[in-house]
Amino acid sequence: MAENVSPDAKQRPAMSDSLSARGRRAASTPLRIDYDAFQETERDRYHPVENPDGRIPLNIAENRLSWPELREKIEELTRSETIPDWVPGYTSAGGAPPFREALAHFLETHLTGCAIDPGGLVVSAGATSVIEMTAFILAEAGEVAVIPAPSYPVYERDLGNFSAVERFDLVTHHEPFEIGAGPILSTGHLDAAREEIIASGRRFRMLILTSPDNPTGGIFTIDRLRAIADWCIQHEIHLVVNEIYGLSLVDTAHPDISGDYEAELKFDSFAQVMAERQSEYLHLWYALSKDLGISGFRVGSLWSLNADVIEAYENLNLTHSISNHTQWLLSRLLIEDDFLRGYIARNRARLTSSYAIAARALRAMRVPYVPSRGSLFLWVDLSEFLDEETQSGEMRLWREIFDESGVLLTPGVGFGHSKHGQFRVVYPCVSPDELAEAMSRLKRFVASRRAD
Repeated sequence: MAENVSPDAKQRPAMSDSLSARGRRAASTPLRIDYDAFQETERDRYHPVENPDGRIPLNIAENRLSWPELREKIEELTRSETIPDWVPGYTSAGGAPPFREALAHFLETHLTGCAIDPGGLVVSAGATSVIEMTAFILAEAGEVAVIPAPSYPVYERDLGNFSAVERFDLVTHHEPFEIGAGPILSTGHLDAAREEIIASGRRFRMLILTSPDNPTGGIFTIDRLRAIADWCIQHEIHLVVNEIYGLSLVDTAHPDISGDYEAELKFDSFAQVMAERQSEYLHLWYALSKDLGISGFRVGSLWSLNADVIEAYENLNLTHSISNHTQWLLSRLLIEDDFLRGYIARNRARLTSSYAIAARALRAMRVPYVPSRGSLFLWVDLSEFLDEETQSGEMRLWREIFDESGVLLTPGVGFGHSKHGQFRVVYPCVSPDELAEAMSRLKRFVASRRAD
């Protein structure tokens, strides 16, 4: 979700000098560029009977399809278990040992396909905290984190708010069809970015990849990850791969979407490359918020083979710690292997079904999109409806879609890409019926614009 200043920010009254310069910047910078529109949506939410003309948000990066099933399991565990004595007291700042052991077990059983040493795992209150902590430890203020575009807009804040690490958007393509088969980031792209950053007098310190990607849903193959990892090790650049959507995969064999894919592509965790290379420059991010649909539990993690990184993290993490009760509860859930195998499979089926609803509608509209292999997103190209190919033109189109259809998308502003008129659709943040209604409204908007 975008973090840029809203068009109305400059019209706000001047602040007093009672805040620091940092505080004034924070007070004048909205959390999200679509925050006001989201509040409008929440006050006027669609209901098929009570409010059929209400608004539908497709901009919140949450999977709400599987929570009823998970809630039932969590309630079962809390009824049957006694809270242990370590919960009300202090524990390790990097995470309670029982939780780190359970999380390591979960990761190696369901995600990574290789052993995860709990001693190399640290946990914080959400993915945002983990990103912030990692940047603080790995990079100096003013150093650069390179991220292939388009990418999650709030990386800029997560990296910069406290660590003052600068984001560099690396554009590898212009048209969405160029990445239809997946990310095309190469070591040649990285060489060019490194030269540009050095020429500007800065240091290329971190490379951040997300796989599956936000917002395109692309997956990095393990061979490409190996090549990129070797390049980073050679140049002493920290490579961090975010696998927060690693279990939120689309079944590309589904008959309604299989024609979008040239070939089957298996997701392989970057942890396997880390295990092979044994390098201090390779790191993995993960959080439970997306794959389990529990963003409100606030659980993120870093796995690294760099002992100094883990030591520094533990010494700094007290202000980012997770509630012991949350750690205890999830430590019980994460060892329920049979339940979780079934849950992950059923969740994937639900995700695929909702994805197919959105993809079918976009095909019927003849609106280009990047075929997603995972994550919670579709990256959609509505540039044909721009009145001008600028950021302002994109924001006008975004607002027109919202005002005329009642469907709230995430605008491409802040994703760092070169092409205007692209939008992110979050397909599992509403029910399948709500999603179908939203896509019908978008179809009417597109037909109306083309008729005009």
